[in-house]
Amino acid sequence: MRTKNAALLLALAFLLALAGCGTEEEASAYARPESWAYLETDKAADADVFFLCPTVYAGGEDSFNMSMDDEATKSDFLGAINMEKGIYDENCRFFAPYYRQVGLNVYLLPAEERESYLELAYEDVKEAFTYYLDHYNDGQPILVAGFSQGADMSLRLLKDCFAEEEINRLLVACYAVGWSITEEELAEYPHLRFAAGADDTGVIISFNSESEEITDSVMIPSGTRTLAINPLNWKTDGTPAGREENLGACFTDYGGNIVTEIPQLTGAYLDPVRGALKVTDVTPEEYPAMLPTFADGIYHIYDYQFFYRNLQENVGVRLNAYLAERGSALSALSAPAP
Repeated sequence: MRTKNAALLLALAFLLALAGCGTEEEASAYARPESWAYLETDKAADADVFFLCPTVYAGGEDSFNMSMDDEATKSDFLGAINMEKGIYDENCRFFAPYYRQVGLNVYLLPAEERESYLELAYEDVKEAFTYYLDHYNDGQPILVAGFSQGADMSLRLLKDCFAEEEINRLLVACYAVGWSITEEELAEYPHLRFAAGADDTGVIISFNSESEEITDSVMIPSGTRTLAINPLNWKTDGTPAGREENLGACFTDYGGNIVTEIPQLTGAYLDPVRGALKVTDVTPEEYPAMLPTFADGIYHIYDYQFFYRNLQENVGVRLNAYLAERGSALSALSAPAP
Protein backbone atom coordinates (compact mmCIF):
# COMPACT_ATOMS: atom_id res chain seq x y z
CA MET A 1 0.00 0.00 0.00
CA ARG A 2 2.84 2.37 0.85
CA THR A 3 4.41 1.78 -2.59
CA LYS A 4 1.14 2.53 -4.36
CA ASN A 5 0.52 5.71 -2.38
CA ALA A 6 4.06 6.93 -2.97
CA ALA A 7 3.68 6.42 -6.71
CA LEU A 8 0.37 8.30 -6.74
CA LEU A 9 1.88 11.20 -4.81
CA LEU A 10 4.83 11.41 -7.18
CA ALA A 11 2.52 11.42 -10.20
CA LEU A 12 0.32 14.13 -8.67
CA ALA A 13 3.31 16.29 -7.79
CA PHE A 14 4.65 15.95 -11.34
CA LEU A 15 1.35 17.01 -12.89
CA LEU A 16 1.15 20.02 -10.61
CA ALA A 17 4.69 20.99 -11.53
CA LEU A 18 3.86 20.94 -15.23
CA ALA A 19 1.22 23.59 -14.65
CA GLY A 20 3.90 25.94 -13.35
CA CYS A 21 5.91 26.01 -16.58
CA GLY A 22 3.26 27.92 -18.47
CA THR A 23 -0.17 27.13 -19.83
CA GLU A 24 -0.16 25.31 -23.13
CA GLU A 25 -2.23 27.03 -25.82
CA GLU A 26 -5.12 24.94 -27.08
CA ALA A 27 -3.97 25.20 -30.69
CA SER A 28 -0.21 24.86 -30.17
CA ALA A 29 1.85 24.67 -33.36
CA TYR A 30 3.75 21.85 -31.67
CA ALA A 31 0.69 19.60 -31.82
CA ARG A 32 1.65 19.21 -35.48
CA PRO A 33 4.49 16.76 -36.26
CA GLU A 34 5.81 19.07 -38.97
CA SER A 35 6.77 21.58 -36.27
CA TRP A 36 9.42 19.15 -35.06
CA ALA A 37 12.71 18.25 -36.72
CA TYR A 38 12.71 15.14 -34.51
CA LEU A 39 9.76 13.67 -32.63
CA GLU A 40 10.76 10.18 -31.50
CA THR A 41 7.61 9.25 -29.64
CA ASP A 42 7.63 5.54 -30.54
CA LYS A 43 11.17 4.70 -29.43
CA ALA A 44 11.75 2.87 -26.14
CA ALA A 45 14.59 4.53 -24.23
CA ASP A 46 15.95 5.34 -20.79
CA ALA A 47 15.70 9.12 -21.21
CA ASP A 48 14.69 11.95 -23.55
CA VAL A 49 16.88 14.55 -25.24
CA PHE A 50 15.33 17.96 -25.84
CA PHE A 51 17.71 19.50 -28.37
CA LEU A 52 17.87 23.07 -29.66
CA CYS A 53 19.50 23.80 -32.99
CA PRO A 54 22.37 26.26 -33.52
CA THR A 55 22.07 29.23 -35.84
CA VAL A 56 21.59 28.27 -39.49
CA TYR A 57 19.52 31.26 -40.63
CA ALA A 58 21.54 34.11 -42.12
CA GLY A 59 18.83 36.75 -41.83
CA GLY A 60 18.08 39.54 -44.30
CA GLU A 61 17.85 43.29 -44.57
CA ASP A 62 14.48 43.36 -42.82
CA SER A 63 14.39 39.78 -41.54
CA PHE A 64 15.84 38.84 -38.16
CA ASN A 65 13.99 35.63 -37.24
CA MET A 66 13.61 32.48 -39.32
CA SER A 67 10.14 31.87 -40.72
CA MET A 68 8.57 28.53 -39.86
CA ASP A 69 7.57 28.37 -43.55
CA ASP A 70 11.17 28.68 -44.78
CA GLU A 71 11.68 25.12 -46.03
CA ALA A 72 15.23 25.71 -47.29
CA THR A 73 16.43 26.95 -43.90
CA LYS A 74 14.50 24.17 -42.15
CA SER A 75 16.49 21.68 -44.24
CA ASP A 76 19.72 23.27 -42.95
CA PHE A 77 18.19 23.28 -39.46
CA LEU A 78 17.70 19.51 -39.64
CA GLY A 79 21.19 19.01 -41.00
CA ALA A 80 22.81 21.04 -38.24
CA ILE A 81 20.98 18.96 -35.63
CA ASN A 82 22.18 15.77 -37.30
CA MET A 83 25.78 16.91 -36.89
CA GLU A 84 25.43 16.63 -33.09
CA LYS A 85 22.65 14.06 -32.71
CA GLY A 86 25.00 11.06 -32.51
CA ILE A 87 26.50 12.42 -29.29
CA TYR A 88 23.18 12.22 -27.48
CA ASP A 89 20.79 9.71 -28.93
CA GLU A 90 22.03 6.32 -27.69
CA ASN A 91 19.43 4.99 -25.24
CA CYS A 92 17.47 8.25 -25.62
CA ARG A 93 14.41 9.46 -27.47
CA PHE A 94 15.22 12.63 -29.41
CA PHE A 95 12.98 15.72 -29.53
CA ALA A 96 14.07 18.77 -31.52
CA PRO A 97 11.56 21.52 -32.34
CA TYR A 98 11.81 23.95 -35.19
CA TYR A 99 11.74 27.48 -33.79
CA ARG A 100 11.95 31.04 -35.11
CA GLN A 101 15.64 31.29 -34.35
CA VAL A 102 17.44 34.58 -34.86
CA GLY A 103 19.63 35.10 -37.90
CA LEU A 104 23.37 35.60 -37.89
CA ASN A 105 22.65 39.27 -38.65
CA VAL A 106 21.22 39.69 -35.14
CA TYR A 107 24.63 38.95 -33.63
CA LEU A 108 26.08 41.82 -35.66
CA LEU A 109 23.74 44.22 -33.81
CA PRO A 110 24.70 45.88 -30.52
CA ALA A 111 23.94 43.53 -27.61
CA GLU A 112 21.06 45.68 -26.32
CA GLU A 113 19.28 45.46 -29.70
CA ARG A 114 19.35 41.66 -29.96
CA GLU A 115 17.02 40.78 -27.12
CA SER A 116 13.63 41.38 -28.75
CA TYR A 117 14.53 38.95 -31.54
CA LEU A 118 15.92 36.39 -29.09
CA GLU A 119 12.76 36.64 -26.99
CA LEU A 120 10.68 35.72 -30.05
CA ALA A 121 12.86 32.65 -30.61
CA TYR A 122 12.49 31.67 -26.96
CA GLU A 123 8.68 31.95 -27.13
CA ASP A 124 8.71 29.02 -29.56
CA VAL A 125 11.22 27.04 -27.50
CA LYS A 126 9.12 27.37 -24.35
CA GLU A 127 5.91 26.48 -26.18
CA ALA A 128 7.55 23.38 -27.66
CA PHE A 129 8.97 22.29 -24.31
CA THR A 130 5.64 22.82 -22.54
CA TYR A 131 3.87 20.77 -25.20
CA TYR A 132 6.53 18.06 -24.89
CA LEU A 133 6.08 17.91 -21.10
CA ASP A 134 2.30 17.75 -21.33
CA HIS A 135 2.08 15.17 -24.10
CA TYR A 136 5.27 13.14 -24.45
CA ASN A 137 7.46 13.15 -21.35
CA ASP A 138 5.49 10.97 -18.92
CA GLY A 139 8.13 11.31 -16.19
CA GLN A 140 11.12 10.41 -18.38
CA PRO A 141 14.56 11.77 -17.40
CA ILE A 142 15.54 14.72 -19.60
CA LEU A 143 18.79 15.84 -21.16
CA VAL A 144 18.50 19.42 -22.41
CA ALA A 145 21.11 20.13 -25.06
CA GLY A 146 22.01 22.71 -27.64
CA PHE A 147 24.81 24.46 -29.42
CA SER A 148 25.49 28.18 -29.88
CA GLN A 149 22.08 29.91 -30.12
CA GLY A 150 20.59 26.57 -29.13
CA ALA A 151 22.75 26.61 -25.98
CA ASP A 152 21.50 30.12 -25.17
CA MET A 153 17.93 28.83 -25.59
CA SER A 154 18.73 25.81 -23.39
CA LEU A 155 19.90 28.06 -20.57
CA ARG A 156 16.82 30.29 -20.90
CA LEU A 157 14.69 27.16 -20.62
CA LEU A 158 16.50 26.02 -17.49
CA LYS A 159 16.10 29.41 -15.83
CA ASP A 160 12.42 29.56 -16.67
CA CYS A 161 10.88 26.09 -16.53
CA PHE A 162 13.26 24.10 -14.33
CA ALA A 163 12.69 26.28 -11.28
CA GLU A 164 9.81 23.88 -10.56
CA GLU A 165 11.30 21.26 -8.25
CA GLU A 166 9.52 18.29 -9.79
CA ILE A 167 10.66 19.24 -13.29
CA ASN A 168 14.17 19.97 -12.06
CA ARG A 169 14.33 16.43 -10.64
CA LEU A 170 13.95 15.08 -14.18
CA LEU A 171 17.08 16.88 -15.38
CA VAL A 172 19.97 14.55 -16.13
CA ALA A 173 22.13 17.43 -17.37
CA CYS A 174 22.07 20.46 -19.65
CA TYR A 175 24.76 20.51 -22.33
CA ALA A 176 24.85 24.21 -23.22
CA VAL A 177 27.91 24.04 -25.46
CA GLY A 178 29.08 27.21 -27.16
CA TRP A 179 27.46 29.75 -24.85
CA SER A 180 28.36 31.38 -21.55
CA ILE A 181 26.93 31.16 -18.05
CA THR A 182 28.24 33.28 -15.17
CA GLU A 183 28.43 33.10 -11.39
CA GLU A 184 26.04 36.06 -11.28
CA GLU A 185 23.42 34.08 -13.20
CA LEU A 186 23.73 31.15 -10.82
CA ALA A 187 23.21 33.52 -7.92
CA GLU A 188 20.12 34.97 -9.61
CA TYR A 189 18.70 31.50 -10.37
CA PRO A 190 19.60 29.33 -7.36
CA HIS A 191 18.07 26.19 -8.86
CA LEU A 192 20.88 26.19 -11.46
CA ARG A 193 24.09 24.28 -10.73
CA PHE A 194 27.23 24.12 -12.81
CA ALA A 195 29.04 20.81 -13.31
CA ALA A 196 31.93 20.07 -10.97
CA GLY A 197 33.09 16.77 -12.46
CA ALA A 198 32.41 13.98 -14.93
CA ASP A 199 29.38 12.34 -13.33
CA ASP A 200 27.34 14.86 -11.35
CA THR A 201 23.74 15.24 -12.48
CA GLY A 202 21.18 18.02 -12.72
CA VAL A 203 24.01 20.32 -13.80
CA ILE A 204 25.07 22.59 -16.66
CA ILE A 205 27.96 21.61 -18.92
CA SER A 206 29.37 24.46 -20.99
CA PHE A 207 32.57 25.61 -22.67
CA ASN A 208 33.72 27.89 -25.50
CA SER A 209 36.75 26.89 -27.57
CA GLU A 210 39.32 29.42 -28.71
CA SER A 211 43.03 29.82 -29.41
CA GLU A 212 45.35 31.16 -26.76
CA GLU A 213 45.52 34.63 -28.36
CA ILE A 214 41.77 35.42 -28.29
CA THR A 215 40.57 37.98 -25.71
CA ASP A 216 37.06 38.83 -26.98
CA SER A 217 34.13 37.05 -28.65
CA VAL A 218 30.34 37.18 -28.97
CA MET A 219 30.07 34.37 -26.42
CA ILE A 220 32.61 35.79 -23.96
CA PRO A 221 32.93 39.56 -24.42
CA SER A 222 36.14 41.12 -23.16
CA GLY A 223 35.94 41.70 -19.41
CA THR A 224 33.51 38.81 -18.89
CA ARG A 225 34.32 35.56 -17.12
CA THR A 226 32.18 32.53 -17.88
CA LEU A 227 31.96 29.26 -16.02
CA ALA A 228 33.28 26.29 -17.98
CA ILE A 229 34.33 22.68 -17.71
CA ASN A 230 37.12 21.03 -19.70
CA PRO A 231 35.57 18.21 -21.79
CA LEU A 232 38.86 16.30 -21.85
CA ASN A 233 39.49 15.93 -18.10
CA TRP A 234 36.14 17.20 -16.70
CA LYS A 235 37.86 19.70 -14.42
CA THR A 236 36.74 23.28 -13.79
CA ASP A 237 40.13 24.67 -12.79
CA GLY A 238 43.09 25.36 -15.07
CA THR A 239 44.44 21.80 -15.01
CA PRO A 240 45.59 21.19 -18.59
CA ALA A 241 44.55 18.11 -20.51
CA GLY A 242 46.98 16.73 -23.07
CA ARG A 243 45.94 15.63 -26.52
CA GLU A 244 46.25 11.99 -25.40
CA GLU A 245 43.05 12.55 -23.37
CA ASN A 246 41.09 13.42 -26.52
CA LEU A 247 39.15 10.26 -27.43
CA GLY A 248 38.39 11.50 -30.91
CA ALA A 249 37.57 14.63 -32.86
CA CYS A 250 34.77 13.79 -35.29
CA PHE A 251 33.83 15.93 -38.26
CA THR A 252 30.28 15.18 -39.33
CA ASP A 253 28.07 16.05 -42.29
CA TYR A 254 24.41 17.11 -42.49
CA GLY A 255 23.38 13.47 -42.52
CA GLY A 256 25.08 12.92 -39.16
CA ASN A 257 27.77 10.75 -40.75
CA ILE A 258 31.30 10.96 -39.35
CA VAL A 259 33.34 11.97 -42.39
CA THR A 260 36.68 12.20 -40.58
CA GLU A 261 37.75 11.05 -37.12
CA ILE A 262 41.08 12.11 -35.59
CA PRO A 263 41.98 10.64 -32.19
CA GLN A 264 44.17 12.83 -29.97
CA LEU A 265 43.76 15.93 -32.14
CA THR A 266 43.87 18.57 -29.41
CA GLY A 267 44.62 19.23 -25.80
CA ALA A 268 42.91 22.01 -23.85
CA TYR A 269 42.94 24.02 -20.64
CA LEU A 270 40.66 26.60 -19.03
CA ASP A 271 41.77 30.22 -19.03
CA PRO A 272 41.41 31.47 -15.43
CA VAL A 273 40.64 35.03 -16.59
CA ARG A 274 38.02 34.46 -19.32
CA GLY A 275 36.87 30.96 -18.44
CA ALA A 276 37.38 30.11 -22.11
CA LEU A 277 38.55 26.67 -23.20
CA LYS A 278 41.98 27.31 -24.72
CA VAL A 279 42.63 24.68 -27.37
CA THR A 280 46.19 23.56 -28.01
CA ASP A 281 47.90 21.58 -30.80
CA VAL A 282 45.88 23.15 -33.65
CA THR A 283 46.11 26.54 -35.37
CA PRO A 284 43.57 29.07 -36.70
CA GLU A 285 45.03 28.49 -40.16
CA GLU A 286 44.11 24.80 -39.98
CA TYR A 287 40.68 25.49 -38.44
CA PRO A 288 39.45 28.95 -39.50
CA ALA A 289 36.37 30.56 -37.94
CA MET A 290 34.32 30.32 -41.18
CA LEU A 291 31.66 32.79 -39.99
CA PRO A 292 31.55 36.60 -40.32
CA THR A 293 30.69 37.03 -36.65
CA PHE A 294 33.98 35.43 -35.50
CA ALA A 295 37.66 36.18 -35.90
CA ASP A 296 40.01 33.34 -36.77
CA GLY A 297 41.12 31.72 -33.54
CA ILE A 298 37.57 31.51 -32.23
CA TYR A 299 36.94 27.77 -32.66
CA HIS A 300 33.21 28.11 -32.05
CA ILE A 301 32.07 25.93 -34.95
CA TYR A 302 34.37 23.14 -33.72
CA ASP A 303 33.12 23.06 -30.11
CA TYR A 304 31.35 19.75 -30.64
CA GLN A 305 33.63 18.38 -33.34
CA PHE A 306 36.93 18.72 -31.48
CA PHE A 307 35.56 16.85 -28.44
CA TYR A 308 32.91 14.60 -30.00
CA ARG A 309 33.92 11.26 -28.48
CA ASN A 310 34.57 12.70 -25.01
CA LEU A 311 31.14 14.32 -25.00
CA GLN A 312 29.48 11.16 -26.29
CA GLU A 313 31.09 9.10 -23.53
CA ASN A 314 30.15 11.67 -20.90
CA VAL A 315 26.46 11.66 -21.85
CA GLY A 316 26.42 7.95 -21.06
CA VAL A 317 28.30 8.44 -17.79
CA ARG A 318 25.90 11.11 -16.54
CA LEU A 319 22.80 9.21 -17.65
CA ASN A 320 23.98 6.06 -15.89
CA ALA A 321 24.71 8.07 -12.74
CA TYR A 322 21.25 9.65 -12.88
CA LEU A 323 19.49 6.32 -13.38
CA ALA A 324 21.41 4.81 -10.46
CA GLU A 325 20.45 7.74 -8.22
CA ARG A 326 16.83 7.54 -9.34
CA GLY A 327 16.73 3.79 -8.74
CA SER A 328 18.07 4.29 -5.22
CA ALA A 329 15.49 6.98 -4.50
CA LEU A 330 12.59 4.83 -5.72
CA SER A 331 13.86 1.86 -3.70
CA ALA A 332 13.89 4.02 -0.59
CA LEU A 333 10.32 5.17 -1.28
CA SER A 334 9.07 1.62 -1.73
CA ALA A 335 10.88 0.16 1.28
CA PRO A 336 8.46 -1.28 3.86
CA ALA A 337 7.83 0.80 6.94
CA PRO A 338 9.84 -0.33 9.99
